Amino acid sequence: MKIVFASTPGQEEKVKELARHFYCEVLPLYFTDEDIREFERLEVLHTTRHHFENFSTLGDAFRVITSLQTLISILETRQASERYRTVFQKNADVLREFGIYFPFQYQHFLDATSIKEDYISMYTKAANSILA
Repeated sequence: MKIVFASTPGQEEKVKELARHFYCEVLPLYFTDEDIREFERLEVLHTTRHHFENFSTLGDAFRVITSLQTLISILETRQASERYRTVFQKNADVLREFGIYFPFQYQHFLDATSIKEDYISMYTKAANSILA
Protein backbone atom coordinates (compact mmCIF):
# COMPACT_ATOMS: atom_id res chain seq x y z
CA MET A 1 0.00 0.00 0.00
CA LYS A 2 1.25 3.46 -0.92
CA ILE A 3 0.16 6.61 0.92
CA VAL A 4 0.08 9.83 -1.07
CA PHE A 5 -0.64 13.23 0.43
CA ALA A 6 -2.47 15.93 -1.54
CA SER A 7 -1.18 19.47 -1.76
CA THR A 8 -2.14 21.73 1.13
CA PRO A 9 -3.83 25.14 1.13
CA GLY A 10 -0.53 26.54 2.42
CA GLN A 11 1.28 25.25 -0.64
CA GLU A 12 -1.38 26.69 -2.91
CA GLU A 13 -0.96 30.09 -1.24
CA LYS A 14 2.82 29.82 -1.63
CA VAL A 15 2.46 29.27 -5.38
CA LYS A 16 0.23 32.35 -5.63
CA GLU A 17 2.67 34.36 -3.50
CA LEU A 18 5.60 33.41 -5.73
CA ALA A 19 3.63 34.36 -8.85
CA ARG A 20 2.91 37.78 -7.29
CA HIS A 21 6.60 38.11 -6.43
CA PHE A 22 7.47 37.32 -10.04
CA TYR A 23 5.19 40.13 -11.23
CA CYS A 24 6.28 42.67 -8.58
CA GLU A 25 9.99 41.99 -8.29
CA VAL A 26 11.28 40.09 -11.30
CA LEU A 27 9.39 41.19 -14.40
CA PRO A 28 9.92 44.93 -13.72
CA LEU A 29 13.68 44.29 -13.89
CA TYR A 30 13.34 43.27 -17.54
CA PHE A 31 10.07 44.58 -18.94
CA THR A 32 7.98 47.74 -19.06
CA ASP A 33 4.61 48.13 -17.36
CA GLU A 34 2.95 47.83 -20.76
CA ASP A 35 4.64 44.46 -21.32
CA ILE A 36 3.67 43.27 -17.84
CA ARG A 37 0.03 44.29 -18.39
CA GLU A 38 0.09 42.14 -21.52
CA PHE A 39 1.49 39.21 -19.49
CA GLU A 40 -1.40 39.65 -17.07
CA ARG A 41 -3.89 39.70 -19.94
CA LEU A 42 -2.34 36.47 -21.26
CA GLU A 43 -2.56 34.97 -17.75
CA VAL A 44 1.14 34.23 -17.41
CA LEU A 45 1.70 32.30 -14.15
CA HIS A 46 -2.05 32.42 -13.50
CA THR A 47 -3.35 29.53 -11.43
CA THR A 48 -6.87 28.26 -10.96
CA ARG A 49 -8.47 25.57 -8.85
CA HIS A 50 -7.87 23.20 -11.77
CA HIS A 51 -4.11 23.74 -11.52
CA PHE A 52 -4.09 22.89 -7.84
CA GLU A 53 -6.10 19.74 -8.52
CA ASN A 54 -3.28 18.74 -10.91
CA PHE A 55 -0.87 18.89 -7.97
CA SER A 56 -2.00 15.46 -6.95
CA THR A 57 0.69 15.02 -4.32
CA LEU A 58 2.74 17.08 -1.91
CA GLY A 59 5.72 16.34 -4.12
CA ASP A 60 4.02 17.86 -7.17
CA ALA A 61 3.23 21.07 -5.31
CA PHE A 62 6.80 21.25 -4.01
CA ARG A 63 8.13 20.81 -7.56
CA VAL A 64 6.11 23.83 -8.71
CA ILE A 65 7.17 25.90 -5.69
CA THR A 66 10.82 24.96 -6.15
CA SER A 67 10.69 25.73 -9.86
CA LEU A 68 9.24 29.19 -9.23
CA GLN A 69 11.83 29.89 -6.52
CA THR A 70 14.65 28.78 -8.81
CA LEU A 71 13.45 30.92 -11.72
CA ILE A 72 13.13 33.92 -9.41
CA SER A 73 16.63 33.37 -8.01
CA ILE A 74 18.19 33.12 -11.45
CA LEU A 75 16.45 36.22 -12.78
CA GLU A 76 16.92 38.39 -9.69
CA THR A 77 20.69 38.12 -10.01
CA ARG A 78 20.34 40.45 -13.04
CA GLN A 79 23.51 38.85 -14.34
CA ALA A 80 22.03 36.77 -17.10
CA SER A 81 24.55 34.13 -18.03
CA GLU A 82 24.54 31.18 -20.40
CA ARG A 83 25.43 28.90 -17.50
CA TYR A 84 21.88 29.25 -16.13
CA ARG A 85 20.12 28.39 -19.40
CA THR A 86 19.70 24.65 -18.71
CA VAL A 87 18.47 25.16 -15.14
CA PHE A 88 16.06 27.87 -16.31
CA GLN A 89 14.68 25.62 -19.06
CA LYS A 90 14.26 22.65 -16.74
CA ASN A 91 12.26 24.68 -14.23
CA ALA A 92 10.18 26.43 -16.89
CA ASP A 93 9.31 22.97 -18.25
CA VAL A 94 8.08 21.88 -14.80
CA LEU A 95 5.63 24.79 -14.73
CA ARG A 96 4.40 23.92 -18.21
CA GLU A 97 4.07 20.26 -17.21
CA PHE A 98 1.49 21.33 -14.62
CA GLY A 99 -0.36 23.57 -17.07
CA ILE A 100 0.95 26.88 -15.76
CA TYR A 101 1.41 29.27 -18.66
CA PHE A 102 5.03 30.45 -18.73
CA PRO A 103 5.83 31.51 -22.31
CA PHE A 104 9.38 32.68 -21.66
CA GLN A 105 12.63 31.22 -22.85
CA TYR A 106 15.88 32.20 -21.17
CA GLN A 107 16.81 34.14 -24.28
CA HIS A 108 13.95 36.59 -23.59
CA PHE A 109 15.75 37.69 -20.45
CA LEU A 110 19.19 37.68 -22.05
CA ASP A 111 17.87 39.94 -24.80
CA ALA A 112 15.78 42.19 -22.55
CA THR A 113 17.26 45.55 -21.76
CA SER A 114 17.22 45.91 -18.01
CA ILE A 115 15.05 48.77 -16.84
CA LYS A 116 17.06 51.61 -15.29
CA GLU A 117 17.30 51.70 -11.52
CA ASP A 118 15.38 54.99 -11.33
CA TYR A 119 12.45 53.58 -13.29
CA ILE A 120 9.38 53.22 -11.09
CA SER A 121 7.02 50.50 -12.13
CA MET A 122 3.43 50.36 -10.97
CA TYR A 123 4.04 46.65 -10.35
CA THR A 124 6.84 46.98 -7.81
CA LYS A 125 6.00 46.91 -4.13
CA ALA A 126 6.07 50.26 -2.38
CA ALA A 127 9.21 50.79 -0.30
CA ASN A 128 7.04 52.07 2.51
CA SER A 129 3.41 52.79 3.27
CA ILE A 130 1.52 55.52 5.03
CA LEU A 131 0.20 54.50 8.41
CA ALA A 132 -3.44 55.33 9.03
